[in-house]
Amino acid sequence: MAITTATRALSRAPIRNHHHFLSTRRFTTTTHPTLPPSLLTLSPEVTTALTTNQPLVALESTIYTHGALGGTLAQELEDVVRSHGAVPAVCGILAGKPTVGLTPAEIARMVREGAAKASRRDLARLSAPAVLGRTGAGGHGGTTISGTMVLARLAGIRVFGTGGLGGVHRGGESSMDVSADLTELGRTRVAVFLETQGAFVATFADGRAVVDGKGVDFPAFWARESGVPSPAVVRDERDAAAIILAQERLGVESGMLFANPIPEEAGIPRKEMELVIETAVREAAEKGFTGSANTPYVLTRIRQLTEERSTTANVALVRSNVARAAKISVELAKLLDGAPVTVKAGVDGTNQASTPAAKVQSGVDTTAKPEDPHPVDVLVAGSVALDLNCDYTGGKTVSPALHTSNPSSISQSVGGVGHNIALAAHRISGDGKVRLCSMVGDDIAGSTILSTLRATGLDTSSIRQLGAEFPSTRTAQYVAVNDADKNLVMAMADMDIFTTHSFPADWASTVATSKPKWLVVDANWSETDIQTWLRAGAHHNARTAFEPVSATKSQRLFPALPKNNKPPTLGVYPHPTVDLCTPNQHELLAMYEAARARGYLEHGAPWFGVLDGFGIMAGARDRFVDIAGAAVADSGVPVQCVNLLPYIPTIVAKMGEGGALLVMVLGKGDPRLRDPEQARWVRAAVLTLRSKESVSEEVRGLRGDLRRAVEESRR
Repeated sequence: MAITTATRALSRAPIRNHHHFLSTRRFTTTTHPTLPPSLLTLSPEVTTALTTNQPLVALESTIYTHGALGGTLAQELEDVVRSHGAVPAVCGILAGKPTVGLTPAEIARMVREGAAKASRRDLARLSAPAVLGRTGAGGHGGTTISGTMVLARLAGIRVFGTGGLGGVHRGGESSMDVSADLTELGRTRVAVFLETQGAFVATFADGRAVVDGKGVDFPAFWARESGVPSPAVVRDERDAAAIILAQERLGVESGMLFANPIPEEAGIPRKEMELVIETAVREAAEKGFTGSANTPYVLTRIRQLTEERSTTANVALVRSNVARAAKISVELAKLLDGAPVTVKAGVDGTNQASTPAAKVQSGVDTTAKPEDPHPVDVLVAGSVALDLNCDYTGGKTVSPALHTSNPSSISQSVGGVGHNIALAAHRISGDGKVRLCSMVGDDIAGSTILSTLRATGLDTSSIRQLGAEFPSTRTAQYVAVNDADKNLVMAMADMDIFTTHSFPADWASTVATSKPKWLVVDANWSETDIQTWLRAGAHHNARTAFEPVSATKSQRLFPALPKNNKPPTLGVYPHPTVDLCTPNQHELLAMYEAARARGYLEHGAPWFGVLDGFGIMAGARDRFVDIAGAAVADSGVPVQCVNLLPYIPTIVAKMGEGGALLVMVLGKGDPRLRDPEQARWVRAAVLTLRSKESVSEEVRGLRGDLRRAVEESRR
């Protein structure tokens, strides 16, 4: 396990005030019998993360239940962890149940209803109701660092991020007042005792010069330097992850402590803080604040003496620590090369995480095999990207100025056409019947996307993360620059990952195992991959929707026709390869022109027999004007839609403020054909195609049915 933390010296010495990242090796639940495995509850997200080797960061809960850093801190720290590509796992006792993966709502409940401080010594007492089967009858416990360490390593989590690590009380050589945090780490004094107990202690260089692994001060809580040299120095998160994994594979069970200096802009000079702390400690002694009342008084007095600067620094520090913990967890997951842990059901139905011995030794789990994806209703094959929205905030003008820097509010979110469609379908269905198939890179953006999507509950089992074997592969990103009214001024999209890499066998297998009723394909794929997806969908009888994405990419639906007289990939009605398409005006025009330029609309093509069978070209404009108005008819949208109908029998053409035009082929038995209210909207319909003559006869019969229905409605 690893902890990013900060040692709260306050009135404690000689440890000073430190920011740390602690690591211990990973343990199985049977190795630590303090809590029976059946008592430990893992949230579904934590369970999934453990089984799929997602980066995980354990977080303590006393910082929320007994801290004074603001009521929104739980959500803020969760967002920090997710933004760096990891899954947050807040530990605590919820209604008598030791829990890993508390939600912000559950934390708010603990704060509202009152929670005891839960150190290692308190876990059994607070968990006793669960042993007696009194589920939900117990009290709440906000776990301290020592309590969190126990729960986190029982769950199998390597990384723990927090704000402050307890130390040794001033005068501890006489009073023996030592924080359980240090006892849990197996040490009292960081620079001396910890080393004698075999615990590794190091500080992040953060760009500072390092000579022979040294040359950097161990940090203080509110200052970057303490005046005490750090026993060792690590350069970055990947180095820290490598040390953690090496210790685990060697089977060394002692703790590891990595110190994380406070961000430079948030720090308070060491000499200034020493004076403030001395003053607060002296006043506490003079006023008789001892024991458990000492630290709360000292903290309050420090806030007063620094005019709340210490609080601001503390918040910045804990965010920095948690962010660093998330980054290390991401690097550790990469080094583990995707090896999951196994999760077994506990005796009470809860999940128990463990690490197979084979994995501890080699880093590769040979016992856990992923299950084949289950069938879904909707499979979306498309893009997912990390979106940056830059909203101009200049004030004096609406639009940002060109060729210079502009003030803005920048937000980050997960986007991409395929993702947006999948998420919308998932929210509508809410039953896990939607799956997204996409690709991300082995980078922070990719890890951020995966952890965010899993948090939504969206099925991501078919999202492929391209690792080190695909160098320079970047996760797709989209940057939008908006004016003061949040209207788009300019956008830049990097979607090369979808056209540079192709895995046709995987795409076909994904459709085969997913067995979707609907397959949605967006145009971010290459022309070859789009055709692969469409053929796979047709082969497995899925109805297929095509999302054009942009005018340029929409043309990929109509690649150059084969030169060897082979039939084109796209089938025509009544056996179309694509059932539905939703282009805007620009995309529709681009698709129409591509189809015409590449021979899809030639008279000799199968397309022409279908179009001619519709019998709607004669007097078409007047009919279009009657249905959609002169402006729409003159825009060319109806003609373009009708020409593409043989290939795409349902087209929804989006026309901005002008609304949308639905153009579709209706089957012979469709009730709209005989509904007088629908008569003016219906031109013709064909159920089956046999020959030009039989089609024309069928169309004439349908027209007669419509005329009779209209006449009857007028009587």
